Amino acid sequence: MPFLTTDIPDLLIFEPVVYTDNRGYFFESYNEKTFLVEGINHRFVQDNQSYSTYGVIRGLHYQLDPYAQTKLVRVLQGKILDVAVDLRRSSKTFGKSFAIEVSSDNKRQLLIPRGFAHGFSVLSETAEVSYKCDRLYNKESEAGIRYDDPRLNIDWQIPAEKAIVSAKDLALPLFADCRNNFN
Repeated sequence: MPFLTTDIPDLLIFEPVVYTDNRGYFFESYNEKTFLVEGINHRFVQDNQSYSTYGVIRGLHYQLDPYAQTKLVRVLQGKILDVAVDLRRSSKTFGKSFAIEVSSDNKRQLLIPRGFAHGFSVLSETAEVSYKCDRLYNKESEAGIRYDDPRLNIDWQIPAEKAIVSAKDLALPLFADCRNNFN
């Protein structure tokens, strides 16, 4: 089974089968049938890609319902610490974060369902990140949480003096004050 569970329900790690030989490698980064066999039924409608340098921290971002997005995150080049925070109020893991190293070497992907905030830090010199979304972006439903919220206490694996965070992300509210309509 190419899917590994985490300690947060519905948050999954996808490890594709990678075929290597003297020419290099080949793998299916996404195959609808593989996901359907495991009961994962998302219709992805938007692909996003970013390029960042070492120390960049993006997030924590999400969209409110009814525009909340499931994301399938992977790294095309480099290495990141990928982070998800459970915002589902009825969940036993509400407010809990999960972090995993995702890289072009390990080929792991993180499947982040609706109702989670998402962010990542760049651990390599540069990184190109690509992710699929099952809903289109909607500016009015955009929301987020400050990356350095003491309640979440996320170790981004970047020294504070090396962190590069956008002004927009620095202005995000703390977890206790964030907009949240996930039940």
